[in-house]
Amino acid sequence: MVTVRHYDLELDYKPHSARLSGRAVLTAAGDGPFVLDFGPFHIAKVLVNGKPARYTHRAGKLRVQAAVRGEFTVEVRYSGKPQPVHTRHWGDLGWDELTDGAIVASQPFGAPSWFPCVDLVSQKATYRISMTAPSPYTVVCNGVLVDGHVGGSTTTWVYSSTEPMATYLASVQIGQYVEVAPRVFAPARLRRAAAFDFARQPRMIEVFSSLFGPYPFADYSVVITDDELEVPIEAQGLSTFGANHVDGRRGSERLVAHELAHQWFGNSVGIAAWEHIWLNEGFACYAEWLWSEASGGPTAEVMAARARTLLSVLPQDILIGSPAEEHWFDDRVYKRGALTLHALRVELGDDSFFSLLREWTSRHRHGTVTTEDFVSLAGHRDLLNRWLFAPKLP
Repeated sequence: MVTVRHYDLELDYKPHSARLSGRAVLTAAGDGPFVLDFGPFHIAKVLVNGKPARYTHRAGKLRVQAAVRGEFTVEVRYSGKPQPVHTRHWGDLGWDELTDGAIVASQPFGAPSWFPCVDLVSQKATYRISMTAPSPYTVVCNGVLVDGHVGGSTTTWVYSSTEPMATYLASVQIGQYVEVAPRVFAPARLRRAAAFDFARQPRMIEVFSSLFGPYPFADYSVVITDDELEVPIEAQGLSTFGANHVDGRRGSERLVAHELAHQWFGNSVGIAAWEHIWLNEGFACYAEWLWSEASGGPTAEVMAARARTLLSVLPQDILIGSPAEEHWFDDRVYKRGALTLHALRVELGDDSFFSLLREWTSRHRHGTVTTEDFVSLAGHRDLLNRWLFAPKLP
């Protein structure tokens, strides 16, 4: 297996025909022939260290027959209509068409729908993403906008992510958007409602920075699509919401808090395997309760009591510390994960609990972790084991 250290993606998308052409240059390290995850595109060329390489491409795997050793580059030139990756439990993931534009929602296995990669949650790399699209469209990607130019009827947008990122968090959002607030993009028809609904986001960042430690990335952007989405989508330094999450009354503000919290828990502090998903979703769910408490709503204690009442009448058959694949994104993992943190907060007291969270995000900034890493740092193993590795609600 190879380890990819950097992805340089040069992409061109034509929304009306839904055609994507790309040149991906991966800086990697490894020995012998290697395999990349990649969807059913037409491949024009594969180069290893600048020289043509033999390859096969079928069933989502690009097998490159090159005798590499140590660090090398592989370049793949490709084109076609992106097709989402079909999964057994979560439907189609990855690149998808909007009514007018495109969206990327890759968690957990959708990244190969638009670029060749080693699609492992444990493997992080830096990125440069250059996207060319018709000039009426706005393109928002991970990282910082570092360059761009207009050429005829198209515009090229260039984003750089210098903080390492898992493949499932890499994202491109394309639509006819306007900037309704700093780094908040929405259709013009939703301008007023979106500006109001996301107006407290800067204050959220302040609150979470005080509780969790400094915001871990160079920028944070939000995109609201003109289509409805079942759930919002987090990416690194970027979150995407549907038109149905905007009502001009902050009716989905808990989701705004949830996706923002993932920048600390899930994106900067990533997980080494999907079985540790409660470290992403339990923490983000608890952040919803913390924001409610900080903004004058119900306290975390009240929110925890409500969640416990809800969980008490549902089947108690999941070990949230190591759930089966079909349960990774079960709401019981989210809510019980948040309750686990609240129980630990009650046990430790606020000063020690939030000091623990800041130590967690600092120690593992831009790294990957396991549940055992958290239990070892937090202590109180008996308490945490009851919440994480026993099916019955404590």
